[in-house]
Order: sequence, then C-alpha cells, then structure tokens
Amino acid sequence: MELRRRVGMVFQKPNPFPQSVFDNVAFGPRVLGLTNGRGELDELVERSLTRAVLWDEIKDDLAKEALGLSLGEQQRLCIARVLAVEPEIILMDEPCSALDPIATLKIEELMRQLRERYTIVIVTHNMQQAARVSDRTGLFWLGKLVEFDEASRIFTRPTQPLTEDYITGRMG
Repeated sequence: MELRRRVGMVFQKPNPFPQSVFDNVAFGPRVLGLTNGRGELDELVERSLTRAVLWDEIKDDLAKEALGLSLGEQQRLCIARVLAVEPEIILMDEPCSALDPIATLKIEELMRQLRERYTIVIVTHNMQQAARVSDRTGLFWLGKLVEFDEASRIFTRPTQPLTEDYITGRMG
C-alpha cells in the first residue's frame, strides 16, 4: 500500500475504471483515507483534475462515465487519478502512444508542468518526445544502460556510438 502511495503509474493505454470521472479520481484518496469528508474529497478531485488540465473540459459532467471520454481525456484522467494521491514519483510507460497529435501535445505540456513538482520517469521509443520533455535521458539496449546524461547532451553529443546510431535512426 505504501508503494502505491509513493509511486504513481500511467500506462501506455489509458485505463480508467468503469465508473464516473469523479469516482476515478476519488478512488485512491478514499482507499488510502487521505481526506476527511466529502468537502475535502471534492476539493482534492477538483485540484487533481485541474493539475491534469482536464477540469475545464469536464467540471460540469463529473458524473459522466469515464469510459465515454476521448482517449486523450482518459489519459489525463488517469494522470489526475495518480496526482490525487500525491506520489513522489510518477512512472509513465509510453503515455502518448495511443493518442493523436493534439492529445499528445497536451500530455507533453502537462509533463513539463508536472516535472516542477514531481519526479517523472518516462519510457518512450519516441526520440523527439524524449528530447522535448526530458531533463535527463538514458538509452537502454537489450536490458543494459548504454548511456545516461543531460537530455540536451544525449541528443546533440552522445558519447556512445550505439546512442548516436539509435537517435539518428541508423539503428532501432
């Protein structure tokens, strides 16, 4: 239970629960006993949806079935669900792979905002996305860490030939 509180996970494919938008975000705080009463829970849900840049789109329809949202909205809802428990670390596994370009831009902007407050670890095969949203980048090849450095350095002056081959598209 402590791990679930400290580490949040956003999966490749959005995975909202088959219940309302409100109940999706409120699930973790309820299970972990993070709020005292409905008023606090309402505030936490609103704050989480606002941080996930979804509140303005959904505030008048919190009772809506989460599975009825667009994929981009579902992914931001899943991010709001993670934020509701205030984790220390957010793990994101290919968080934009199932999304269209507009939804991808929204998620990338959200990641840039969230990195001010959270440690975010992103797994992606999209080198352009990694360059846009990462402070530090590591290249793993066949389960081994090949290179890890500041993202700007990895993408402009990698020290390992395999890294250069991968980011330039000669391999992988």
